[in-house]
Amino acid sequence: MDRHSVARRATPQKACALSAARSTADRGLRAVARVRGVREHDSRLGLQLALAEQQALEERANDLAERLSSLPGDGARTPAELLTFRAGVAALGMHYREAFAEAVSHDTVVEGARARWQSDKTQLAAVENLLARRAERRRIERTKAEAKELDDLASVRWARAHQTDHQAGPR
Repeated sequence: MDRHSVARRATPQKACALSAARSTADRGLRAVARVRGVREHDSRLGLQLALAEQQALEERANDLAERLSSLPGDGARTPAELLTFRAGVAALGMHYREAFAEAVSHDTVVEGARARWQSDKTQLAAVENLLARRAERRRIERTKAEAKELDDLASVRWARAHQTDHQAGPR
C-alpha cells in the first residue's frame, strides 16, 4: 500500500478532480514564474555586485584624492628631492585620474545592472499577477459551482418536502 493510494482513498473524488485541475492548469505558467524568479534573483545579485564594485572604486578614488590633498607643500630641500617629490605627486595624480575615470565609467555598468533587474522584476511580477488572477478566477468559478450545487440540492429537498405534503393531502 503506497502513500498515493491512501491519499486517494482519504480524499473525495471531487476534491481530487479540483486538485488535479489546479495542478495542471498553470503548470507551464508556474514554470515560467520559477525561471523568471531565478532570473530576477540573479540580476538582483548582479546589481548588488555592481554596486559593491562601484563603492570600492569610489573609495579608492576618494582615498587617492585625500592622499593628494594631504601632501605637504614644497618641502624639498634639494633639486633631486624636488624632482622626486614632483614625480611622486604626478604619479599619484595620474592614479587618481584613472581611479576617478574608472568609477565614473562604472556608473554605466551599475545603471545597466539596475535596468536588467527592474526588467526582470517587472516580468516576474507580471507572471505572478497572472497566476494570482487565474487562481482567483478558478476560486470564483468553484464558489459559483458550489452555490449552484447547494441551490440544486435545496430545490430537490424542497420539492420532495412539498411532494410529501401534497401526497398526505388535507387533514
